[in-house]
Amino acid sequence: MKTAIIQMNSRGDKAANLDTAERLIDLAVADGSRVIALPENFPYLGQNGTYLASAEPIPGPTTDRLAEKARQHRVYLLCGSIQESSGRSDRCYNTSVLLNPEGEIIAKYRKIHLFDVEFSGSKPVRESDSNQPGADIVTAQIDGITVGLTICYDLRFPELYRILALRGAHLIFVPAAFTMHTGKDHWEVLLRARAIENQLFIVAPAQVGKHLPDDLCYGRAMIVDPWGIPLVVAPDTETFVAADLDLEFCGKVRRQLPSLANRRPEAYQWPADEIAVNQER
Repeated sequence: MKTAIIQMNSRGDKAANLDTAERLIDLAVADGSRVIALPENFPYLGQNGTYLASAEPIPGPTTDRLAEKARQHRVYLLCGSIQESSGRSDRCYNTSVLLNPEGEIIAKYRKIHLFDVEFSGSKPVRESDSNQPGADIVTAQIDGITVGLTICYDLRFPELYRILALRGAHLIFVPAAFTMHTGKDHWEVLLRARAIENQLFIVAPAQVGKHLPDDLCYGRAMIVDPWGIPLVVAPDTETFVAADLDLEFCGKVRRQLPSLANRRPEAYQWPADEIAVNQER
């Protein structure tokens, strides 16, 4: 299953961003890809506090436009993430949508883990100022293969990926806009870890370069195989890269190194009180 990941430098011009996305989709199709994935916030990547103004319903203008592109090319298209109207005036959802070759929405995932951080020497980033978290773990089928949907900061929460693997996922999408500060040290390490521990493919399109007001995204979009080997890594520019995924390789790895089969759920007990205490230390 030839799969392409798109790397973009989205800014505050929604029309221009969508034009770029469609151009790169067309190039990926011409290269023979059956599945194409866009990055987080591909229609709009702007200054914190401006995302509410860009929010729209799903289905809506952006998904309708990309549904036509999926139908035109007869491909599966992951609309990385879109700011989705929530019905509230102060919050929207960060939502990933999977379209099938008929242009139908076959999965919709709302980002569960919101990026609220404060690095030393940097201004705080609070995704929760304009977004509310989703609550549902989502899988879908691509040509009979179970895939899982996640978004960016979710990558730091291995519980989500393990649940997706236990629900049958052989591939998990991770559309992202990782910061330069965290990406240079953590992006590849985390992608490879999630692939290795769950013995599946990780498909991670990304944002790259500067966006408003003066922030940098790390880029290096990549696809990682179930052994943890990066199959393709994007250069530091707007582009796409693609790889042929042998989905039978998941089963081979799981048979040879049966860590998923060797789990002992009866021994795992969440120490909720201890977690709360440790977070304060």
